[in-house]
Amino acid sequence: MTINQSGWKPTAPEANEGTAPATFTGNRALMLEEALIFEIGDAETTGVDLADAPRVASKLGNLARTAPIGLPGLSEPETVRHYTRLSRQNYAIDLGLFPLGSCTMKHNPRLNEKMARLPGFADIHPLQPVDTVQGALGVINELAFWLIDLTGMHAVAMSPKAGAHGELCGILCIKAALEARGEGHRKVILVPESAHGTNPATAAFAGFSVEDIPATPDGRVDTEALKARLGPDVAGVMITNPNTCGLFERDLKEISDAVHAAGGYVYCDGANFNAIVGRVRPGDLGVDAMHINLHKTFSTPHGGGGPGSGPVVLSEALSPFAPLPYTAKTADGHIHLIEEERAEEFSKEHFGGRLDSFGRMVAFHGQMGMFTRALTYILSHGADGLRQVAEDAVLNANYVLRSLEDTLDAPFAGSGPCMHEAIFSDAGLAEGFSTIDVAKALIDEGFHPMTMYFPLVVHGAMLVEPTETESKAALDQFIGALRSVAERAKAGDQSLKTAPHFAPRARLDETLAARKPVLVWKD
Repeated sequence: MTINQSGWKPTAPEANEGTAPATFTGNRALMLEEALIFEIGDAETTGVDLADAPRVASKLGNLARTAPIGLPGLSEPETVRHYTRLSRQNYAIDLGLFPLGSCTMKHNPRLNEKMARLPGFADIHPLQPVDTVQGALGVINELAFWLIDLTGMHAVAMSPKAGAHGELCGILCIKAALEARGEGHRKVILVPESAHGTNPATAAFAGFSVEDIPATPDGRVDTEALKARLGPDVAGVMITNPNTCGLFERDLKEISDAVHAAGGYVYCDGANFNAIVGRVRPGDLGVDAMHINLHKTFSTPHGGGGPGSGPVVLSEALSPFAPLPYTAKTADGHIHLIEEERAEEFSKEHFGGRLDSFGRMVAFHGQMGMFTRALTYILSHGADGLRQVAEDAVLNANYVLRSLEDTLDAPFAGSGPCMHEAIFSDAGLAEGFSTIDVAKALIDEGFHPMTMYFPLVVHGAMLVEPTETESKAALDQFIGALRSVAERAKAGDQSLKTAPHFAPRARLDETLAARKPVLVWKD
């Protein structure tokens, strides 16, 4: 047994797949094989004895079902066991380090979950009278002030539901501001190559045309190319900072000044705010709008299709165009939820400002569970703790980068320290081997693979974000596993081509699955 260069020492012998006998059940000890629910039960039986329902006249008309529904009938223990066994085949942040780059898969403190489940937060209804939900509105209002303070901005729209929804909110604010000053002819949004992929999609959805701005060899925005493209048709720029190469855009203030001088606005994708929270205020860099993924920076549940939340902070120039509704606390301590019918009057009476809102983003006013979790996270950390969040996230990412740059190609290792994530490429692997072989072999090591083939500016990209919630021991284990797999790929180990070997399912034909998915069970 050897100790690898990362310092992590395996505690168990390697599995010997070749000599392990096959089991009758297909199970591997406590990793239980599980068939599809349609194979376990059948539509002719049921796990519950029910009396025949009396026949009544149908009110469904031509919407009534004309054939059996075809769902398998299972008893309660069969059903519970089925889904429990399937859940054991999922990877989760509660099982181990989740290295997905750009996703910030950090640990979710259980305190946040406990607070989100408190009566008065978890069981309220959006149509309750405002006087009966003052506590909930107080959470929204206090969180809003924290977000404004942490970003150095002027106002915040709390209702957007997630990152791309927040992007749309910011872009619609920019569109409304341009139209208000008679410059609706500005129809071009500039998007650097190092920006998130949702940025150009959002701009196009809002009716703008999108033009790319190239990246420099060191992975940052080509500032001179951006300046050269500015003109009377440019509405603004959408820039991600830190960017998708895991690097801080050092010229952002210079870019903002140039865009403002040319009559445009600056949208900053704040999905990577986790790397700079408490350290950098985007408002100081000239940003006009930026969404914040509460489900990333402030550790609410992420992944699995769960709820997100993407508040958008706005500069003074864009604040009047923010969507409704919003919360406002008056001098008497009462918190109001401002809707369309009184927004203009309320804004002038209490704040002396104009309001030219572009309208609504959602039916109600945001994700209460996400707000409660985020405010709990902020208050439990405090200002100094949030600063340490960013520092530790950057420290962990740089530890991964510098520990592996001698084994994996790190295209921007010479560009200075990375921020929250380290990026590698498949350059240097043996002929015929690529990123997907490394990723599949990591599954055998007990890790969910890193983000693959993104960003597109790096061939065969492997994007790793360890987050600040991982210990050095956990990082050392991951680094050792990735180093081992990379060295096998560089040596041409053919077993990687059929990895994973120890997962419940072998390597899939992902191209065929994407092009010809089987979505209906056929007996």
